[in-house]
Amino acid sequence: MSTAKRPSDLGSWCFTWRAARSGPGTAARVHDLREIVNAILYVNRTGIPWEYLPHDFPPFKTVYDYYATWEADGTTEQVHDLLRDRTRRANARTVEPSAAVVDAQSVKTSGNVAEASQGIDAGKKIKGRKRHLITDTLDLVLIVLVTAASVHDSAGRKQALTELAAAHPSVTKVWAAAATRPASARRPPRHLRGGWYSDRKRRASIRCPNSR
Repeated sequence: MSTAKRPSDLGSWCFTWRAARSGPGTAARVHDLREIVNAILYVNRTGIPWEYLPHDFPPFKTVYDYYATWEADGTTEQVHDLLRDRTRRANARTVEPSAAVVDAQSVKTSGNVAEASQGIDAGKKIKGRKRHLITDTLDLVLIVLVTAASVHDSAGRKQALTELAAAHPSVTKVWAAAATRPASARRPPRHLRGGWYSDRKRRASIRCPNSR
């Protein structure tokens, strides 16, 4: 197995989540768990089919089995949340944020994506899907929602904010571009006691991770 460093490899590793787990990754393993994660990140970064995984990684069926299991039992989300919490503490922030940034971006999809899950963003002339993202002010993801590109920003935003209210009730202020603020929202959602903030200068100073 190659030990060459890849751009998609983990820079550091956190085993905190393993203490409360059972199943893959907790018993004696044939393959290095870190290489399993590196392989998953490689597929995610490059977009290649699983069976095209380079041979210096563990077998692609083994890697996919770990991936599918962790997605199904919530391990992936748990690891993400733990790393986000650590990053916030490292930046002298409380674990739970009080403010967030909301944005959306339409992206083209490949030819093998089901037609029913796609749509056309009439404004941007893009056929594909739309990702609705809510991040904290450190650009760390709080909520992500993927829809067809034809779904209006305001509709996706409403659902994403509903999920935000349930997962992060401490958030009381949300910055949004004026175009993405729900047209019907003369008043902010009930859980956003601080209200909407659509000031373009303030919005421009906070970069969402989906912007290039």
